[in-house]
Amino acid sequence: MKKLIAIITTVLLFIGQGCNTKKDENKMKNISINNTEQHYTFILNENVTRQKVSFKNRFGIVISADLYLPKNTGNNLPALAISGPYGAVKEQSSGLYANQLAARGFVTLAFDPSFTGESEGNPRDISSPDINTEDFSAAVDFLGLRSDVDKHKIGIIGICGFGGYALNAAAPDKRIKAVATTSMYDISRATANGYYDSKTPEERTKEYIQIGEQRWIDAKKGTTSYAPNSLKNITENAPQFVKEYADYYTTSRGFHPRSLNSNGSWSLTNSVTNMNAPILHYINEISPRPILIIAGENAHSRYFSETAYKNASEPKELLIIPNSVHTDLYDKIDIIPFDKLESFFKENLK
Repeated sequence: MKKLIAIITTVLLFIGQGCNTKKDENKMKNISINNTEQHYTFILNENVTRQKVSFKNRFGIVISADLYLPKNTGNNLPALAISGPYGAVKEQSSGLYANQLAARGFVTLAFDPSFTGESEGNPRDISSPDINTEDFSAAVDFLGLRSDVDKHKIGIIGICGFGGYALNAAAPDKRIKAVATTSMYDISRATANGYYDSKTPEERTKEYIQIGEQRWIDAKKGTTSYAPNSLKNITENAPQFVKEYADYYTTSRGFHPRSLNSNGSWSLTNSVTNMNAPILHYINEISPRPILIIAGENAHSRYFSETAYKNASEPKELLIIPNSVHTDLYDKIDIIPFDKLESFFKENLK
C-alpha cells in the first residue's frame, strides 16, 4: 500500500518531462503569443472561426488565448471562458470544448493559465490557487468588453484541476452567471491530503521540510528545479489512472509540445502554495447562480466532484457519465455531454 501511495504521489500533479537546469529562462525565450507553431489536437469546426488574442490579469501577467466565434451570428451573444486540464494547454481539451460550443452559438475563449503554455509569467510551469483563480476573472473581463458579447451572459467551464479553480472564481465574481466543471479536481485538497485523503499530518510535515530544502537549493542556484518525467516511462505496475493520463498526454491523441503534462513538469516546489491555501471554502456562495458538475462513473477523481456537489448550494446538478473515466471527458466527443452543456448555459445565460 505504501508503495502504491508513493507512486500516486509522484504523479499527483500530472508531472511531465523536466530538468533542474535553467529551464525557466530557456522556455521563456520560446514563449510568444505570436508563435507560429500550431498544433491542435482537434479539427476546427467548419462553422467556427478561431483567432489568437491576449489580455492581462490583475497581476499584470499577459494571458494567451484562442477566441472561437460562431460564423454568421450577431451581437449580444452568450460567452464562455474555458481552461484546463491542470498542466494542459489551450490547443488540447479546453480548445476542443471551445470549438464544440462555439459551433452551438457561444463566443468561447480557451486560455493558457499564467506561467504555462503561451501565457507569460516567470518562472515557468508553476501554479497558484490565487493567480489561476484570477485568470478566469480576467477572461471574463476580456469577454465582457467585446461588442459581440452580452456581458450579462458570461459563464465559465473548468476541466480537471481548473474545475476547482473555476468554482473558486465563481464564488466571489458575481459577473459569472453559471459555471460547469468536468472531471473536476480540488488541487488544494489533492496536494495537501493526497488521493482519498490518505496523507497523514506527519507525511505533510515531511513534504514541507523537503520543499523548504529544495528552496535553499533553488535560491543558491538562482534557478527553478523541475521534476523528471513520470508519464513517459510508466510501468505495467502503475495505477490504471496513470496509464490513462499517459495515453492522453504522451500519444498522438493529446500530445502537445507546450503542455507540461506532455513535455514538461511542474516545479519541485510547486505544491506548497496549493497545500497551504485551500480552495472551495465559499462554494456555497455561488448560489443562486447555477452549477453543473460532470464526472465519469469510473473516474478516480469522482469523489472531488461529489464533495463539491455536497457542499454547494442550490441550484446545482451532479451528472455522472456511465462507463467513463477521468480522461474520457478530456476529448471523447461521443462521451462528453455537449448537448447538456449547451442546454445548461443557454438556459442560464439569458
